[in-house]
Amino acid sequence: MMDEKLMKRFGYEAVERFDEEKLAKLQEHYTAILELLGEDPHREGLLKTPFRVAKSMQFLTHGYYLDPMEILLSAKFKEDYRQMVIVKDIEVYSLCEHHMIPFIGKAHVGYIPNGYITGLSKIARVVEAYSRRLQVQERLTTQIKNAINDALHPLGVAVVIEAQHMCMSMRGVQKQSAVTTTSDFIGAFERESTREEFFQLIGSNLHK
Repeated sequence: MMDEKLMKRFGYEAVERFDEEKLAKLQEHYTAILELLGEDPHREGLLKTPFRVAKSMQFLTHGYYLDPMEILLSAKFKEDYRQMVIVKDIEVYSLCEHHMIPFIGKAHVGYIPNGYITGLSKIARVVEAYSRRLQVQERLTTQIKNAINDALHPLGVAVVIEAQHMCMSMRGVQKQSAVTTTSDFIGAFERESTREEFFQLIGSNLHK
C-alpha cells in the first residue's frame, strides 16, 4: 500500500510509490475500456498498456495524497521581511475534470510576509499538490492562494496561472493558440498599486 505520510512529507520524491490494489483495479478497467473502443487488449502493442495507463493515472493524480498545508508548515520560519516574495514560471500539469484531458501552463505566486516565510520550494510543491488532481483552472488558482494565506497569514497573496487546455485544442472548438489566464488576490494585492508591482515583477510577457 502507498505510504501516505511519506507522500505528504516528501512530495516529489514519493510519487513513484503506487497503491498496488488500486493499480490492479485500474488495470482491469482500462482493459475493458480498450475493448469498448474496439481494440484488442491482447495484441502485442497493447499487452502492457492498461498497466502503464494505470500507473500514469496514479502519478498524474498523486496530489490527492499530498497535504498543501503540511508542506508549507514544514518549512515555516520567523523572519522580519515585509516585501514581496515571488516564485514565477512554476510549471503546471493538470487534468481537466470535465474531460480528463491535460491543461498545461505556468503559475506565478507571490506573497508579502507578516512575520513568517516558507521555503521557496514549498510554494512550487503546493502548486504541484493541487494541480496533480482533477481540476478546473479557476479552482486551482484559488486553492493555491488560500493555502498560502491560511498557513502563513501574510499581508497578501497573489496567484496568476496561464494555461493551454487540450480539451480546447484537441477536441471541441479546436483552437490551438487559446490561452486561459486566471488570477486571485487577497490582502495587500487587492490594491491596484501593489498588484501592478506584482505584474511588473513577474514579467510583461503575460498573454493579453
